[in-house]
Amino acid sequence: MNPVQNTFRLYCRKPFGTFYLLDVRTGRPESLRTKDPARARRLLQARLEVLERPEAAYRLGMAYLQTVDADAQTRTWSHLVDAFAAARKEGPTRHRIETARRDKALAGLIPQVILRTRAEDIFAALNKGGVSTNYYLRRFHNFALDMGWIPRPILPRPLWPKARHQRRISITFEQHQRILERESNPERRAYYQLCWFLGGANTDMAHLRAEDIDWSQQVVSFIRRKTQTPCLQRFGPECAEVLRGLPRRGPLFPYLCTVRESDRATEFRQRCRGLGIDGVTLHSYRYAWAERAAQAGMPERFAQAALGHGSRAVHRAYAKQAVVLTPCLEALTHTLHQHRSESSPSGGFTPALVA
Repeated sequence: MNPVQNTFRLYCRKPFGTFYLLDVRTGRPESLRTKDPARARRLLQARLEVLERPEAAYRLGMAYLQTVDADAQTRTWSHLVDAFAAARKEGPTRHRIETARRDKALAGLIPQVILRTRAEDIFAALNKGGVSTNYYLRRFHNFALDMGWIPRPILPRPLWPKARHQRRISITFEQHQRILERESNPERRAYYQLCWFLGGANTDMAHLRAEDIDWSQQVVSFIRRKTQTPCLQRFGPECAEVLRGLPRRGPLFPYLCTVRESDRATEFRQRCRGLGIDGVTLHSYRYAWAERAAQAGMPERFAQAALGHGSRAVHRAYAKQAVVLTPCLEALTHTLHQHRSESSPSGGFTPALVA
């Protein structure tokens, strides 16, 4: 007897119920989503043919599939990345997607036909790469699934390895001061100061213009290039002093706005290395701003809007290293009662619900 015939067992849990296919090797049942016995037997026979003649079954399946999707047999991961970048992203984010395409860990996967990709191929790419490989490959895989280019997940969601991010380090005030003392270029020095005061991203800060400053309201406003969300921040006297030393028209940083984002990051990393400061990048200014906002008691929605974060989850990830000292409830209650007593017409305290 052919051993393949004993690989699956067809059964029905109750009369006229749904048919199931039991994999004898793993003991895992799978619903065939049909109550028709003839259709269930045809599905069973199809599974057995795949095991007996996988290449012939693949060609037969592709012949059926091409009547619906003519490009199914030739669509590679490279085509998928093109579609993902063109259909959904633009600007710096699209550039990151193009950079992900050149990831060495994905070199063997990019030219491969999507429908011929196995779970072992996904695992091989993940083992070669790092956090970025995991992040972008998962997004590419989910995009193919949403587009209907693969009938089912190549690698089930519970089997995707968890991305292990490095600990995000914010820059301290002492480190910031050491960098400023070492920096001799006035434009770059002012740039680092604005990053500290406003917590802006690398490119957003470099492309600020004089027209983005409202001196009457003491507000800096700009559109985040990554998320296209507006960011408005009030600035204080120290930040105003820095802004007054910058051009009154056009770009605030005429040279830095022409430099690539990676080059600005490299220059900053070189200065940190020269001072013996490890683990700090330009992005650390955003973590530092979020942590200072949390420690100062700024409402989360205001801090989220100031940094241009699209979700609270992202903002909390930025501010999670902040050490927040909970104020004394007794003192807060006493202050509230005193305020209510002074504002009450009768001079007494009027009970009220406090949100």
